[in-house]
Amino acid sequence: MLFLVDLVLFSGFWVFGSSNPDGFLSLSCGGSSYTAAYNISWVSDNDYTETGNTSTVTYIEGTSTSSVPIRFFPDSRGRVCYKVPVRKDLTSVLIRAKFVYKNYDSQNQPPAFRVSLGRRITSTVDLRTKDPWIEELVWPVNNDSLMLCLLAVKGRGIPVISSLEVRPLPLGAYRRSLEGSPDIILRRSYRINSGYTNGTIRFPSDPFDRIWDPDQSFAPFHASLSFNRLTRLSSLNITENPPASVLETARVLARKDSLSYTLSLDTLGDYYIILYFAGILSLSPSFNVTINNEVNQSDYTVTSSEAGTLYFTQRSISKLNITFEKIKFNPQVNAIEVYEILQIPPEASSTTVSALKVIEQFTGKDLGWQEDPCTPLPWKHIECEGSHVTSLFLSQINLRSISPTFGDLLDLKTLDLHNTSLTGAIQNVGSLQHLKQLNLSFNQLKAFGSELEDLVNLEVLDLQNNSLQGSVPETLGKLKTLRLLNLENNNLVGPLPQSLNRTGLEVRTTGNPCLSFSSLSCNNVSSTIDTPQVTIPLNKKHKKQNRIAILLGVSGGALFATIIIFVFMSILTRRQRNKERDITREELKMQNWNTSRIFSHKEIKLATRNFKEVIGRGSFGSVYRGKLPDGKQVAVKVRLDRTQLGADSFINEVHLLSQIRHQNLVSFEGFCYEPKRQILVYEYLPGGSLADHLYGPSSKKLSLNWVSRLKVAVDAAKGLDYLHNGSEPRIIHRDVKCSNILLDKDMNAKISDFGLSKQFTKTDASHVTTVVKGTAGYLDPEYYSTLQLTEKSDVYSFGVVLLELICGREPLSHLGSPDSFNLVLWARPNLQAGAFEIVDDILKDTFDPESMRKAASVAIRCVARDASGRPSIAEVLTQLKEAYSLQLSYLAASAHTD
Repeated sequence: MLFLVDLVLFSGFWVFGSSNPDGFLSLSCGGSSYTAAYNISWVSDNDYTETGNTSTVTYIEGTSTSSVPIRFFPDSRGRVCYKVPVRKDLTSVLIRAKFVYKNYDSQNQPPAFRVSLGRRITSTVDLRTKDPWIEELVWPVNNDSLMLCLLAVKGRGIPVISSLEVRPLPLGAYRRSLEGSPDIILRRSYRINSGYTNGTIRFPSDPFDRIWDPDQSFAPFHASLSFNRLTRLSSLNITENPPASVLETARVLARKDSLSYTLSLDTLGDYYIILYFAGILSLSPSFNVTINNEVNQSDYTVTSSEAGTLYFTQRSISKLNITFEKIKFNPQVNAIEVYEILQIPPEASSTTVSALKVIEQFTGKDLGWQEDPCTPLPWKHIECEGSHVTSLFLSQINLRSISPTFGDLLDLKTLDLHNTSLTGAIQNVGSLQHLKQLNLSFNQLKAFGSELEDLVNLEVLDLQNNSLQGSVPETLGKLKTLRLLNLENNNLVGPLPQSLNRTGLEVRTTGNPCLSFSSLSCNNVSSTIDTPQVTIPLNKKHKKQNRIAILLGVSGGALFATIIIFVFMSILTRRQRNKERDITREELKMQNWNTSRIFSHKEIKLATRNFKEVIGRGSFGSVYRGKLPDGKQVAVKVRLDRTQLGADSFINEVHLLSQIRHQNLVSFEGFCYEPKRQILVYEYLPGGSLADHLYGPSSKKLSLNWVSRLKVAVDAAKGLDYLHNGSEPRIIHRDVKCSNILLDKDMNAKISDFGLSKQFTKTDASHVTTVVKGTAGYLDPEYYSTLQLTEKSDVYSFGVVLLELICGREPLSHLGSPDSFNLVLWARPNLQAGAFEIVDDILKDTFDPESMRKAASVAIRCVARDASGRPSIAEVLTQLKEAYSLQLSYLAASAHTD
């Protein structure tokens, strides 16, 4: 009969009566609340689980009959959990679960299932071998609750549980010799009350309700302490605080040189052993302690009237022999505890978990994604390697687009999004550097995008059954590890790049209009025009006309075809002339703005030396360095065919760019607008991008001291402030990042690439977009979860830039621990705590602490998850100017001191 502990549960908190031990929780699984021996209360588990059916079983245990409730889970779908509270002031708690089958369902098929605690699977309960089964674990407290789950084993029946108990343990207990690791669960193998044969001892003798089993199966005799000497052991000074009733008995060697315990172990593993000794005899024996034939403690002495312990860790063992070898007098042992050491797996990075939660929200479905995605078992649709999410399968789910959140899943090796209603261009996959298999088949994708070439480890790319148009980009040939490219059933034409025609790469092309490695033009694919059938009735009055009609009937087929071709060519010519007249009219309209220059394509080719020097690439196309006849250097942005805008859209964009003039925005110099040619010309900035200086050669990075970084931040904030507040319509950039902040020769910063920005009138408060645009790591989490676009989205991205300036590392990184992969999630708590240790090493001992504190404070506010908690860019600018002034004063004072 189990002794129980009194507990009353009220409003989610534990409230105890005067007789209740503090911190006890006892759940009657499938039963009702009741009070048992020692005024101990059990409560129903109804408040801790929402699933499962209940029953009651009666069985004979020893000489008594037991009747216990059970809860079983026929609809567990593989996993059912209990989430129970624990006191955070404890260092560890004891978890005890009892599982009973006893043929409650009359099927005579005892189930097997796994048990997990937190992120660790602790054991497999097999009720064929032992029924009831008691599982007991020591759990390190690291938050205010714990999760115990039952995990179904396929084909092995329904998980079942009878009771679940939580007991506090003494502070610091069961940690010695474990190197202080907080990531260890101890699973009880043995807890032996040596020298005792009269049944188990537990509460109230043990105030922590541990169950101490007798050792009557061992041969050596036992000794016990008489009552009048008990007071001499009242001060035990043992962290685990075993009850005095356990220490007052001992197993003692009799007529032999050694005393041995041979214990069988469930599994091969690492084990933690605690040996208890108490001087209950007038003698003080000395002996060696040997474990598995190796002396682990030599000449250990048990001093009369004192108590002590020995702790041992044994690695990779499947059996355990503990021997006490006599040196002086008879060896003794008072109690033994043996635990299997279970390492708690590392949790998945908070970046990954956050991204997956956003993706789940984006799908509009409850995918059952709770707790850790990899442990104790991977979530549905996910595969893991250790704590890294390496595969994601979301087929048949309506996604519509690949959101930038996917770019945060840096460990992915397989991404399967087939049949997910994707449209537009392939995007937001460029950061997935470990990706080996990408399946985007059976969607409505129309363009390849520009990011596939970044997937340097890609082996399989499946794009079959989409709506891809145009030609296959040459950049796919750069994927040297690619072994299968499936392009079947698209609308692709033209010869395939010869770089794809190599050994070891299979390219599937069937189902496209004209796609092969042949250089033959698709114009050779012709269609026939059937000669129309004309019937002309004969009439004597019109014989002459009839003869003409007959003649036409004989030769009319060829003549008619000629006429059709002539008419067709005339229409095309007329349309082309109209188009050219439209272009001319638009050019005249543009010229009337008198703010930007119109270049011919010939002039652009001459300026760029036939597009010789590429200085950048993006989803729009490539950027080339050029030089105008007057010697001015320019950056020429050439749109790809598939990204070209309609005439009205392009004209509107040029008109917008022509109106924007600010010293901290890259100036627009002109454009070229000819059929299938849309080219924008900007000023060229020789200093490169901020990203080049932060992450490029060390010589560049050294030029960015703290005052220089603050100057760049102030300049960029001025440019953003103009876009948000100084222009009409106001402009939201949508892609603020280090690579879009350019530097001139004097290190003045200017924001670029705002030509693709979103325009709104002053009266608009926000805007709902259908496609999220931006760069992974910089993207406002509220924007990509709600599609609600405001200036605060730019503020978030700018906050990430500020963190880059402070910490000197990229927004997404695969270095260090998983929790440091995402710059925002890593830096925010550190900077909030004033931990300037994360500041870029190059800046150490060169900055004014108050200047750094002010910059860090505004950066943290910028990256607040809730947009309402972020400052405006005008507020950010004010704070950065103050930080800049503080640093200048600091440098001046330092120079004066020197």
